[in-house]
Amino acid sequence: MKKSYKIEVDCAACALKMEEATKKVEGVRDATVSFMTQKMKVEFEEGKEEKDVMEKVVKACKRVESDCEIYVS
Repeated sequence: MKKSYKIEVDCAACALKMEEATKKVEGVRDATVSFMTQKMKVEFEEGKEEKDVMEKVVKACKRVESDCEIYVS
């Protein structure tokens, strides 16, 4: 399953670091973070709960960029 999320990130370098951190989270098959569009696209592994995985993604991204925002509805 793939989902797209609105984000707020300050620079392209931070977006790349967030993308790398997201890809390391258990339950994430692939991810892209775009500074230009302010969007994050996440592809989840089969059978993983989106809510559980995204909680881990937000924590991982906050470690990289403490003032980033990911809007998970």
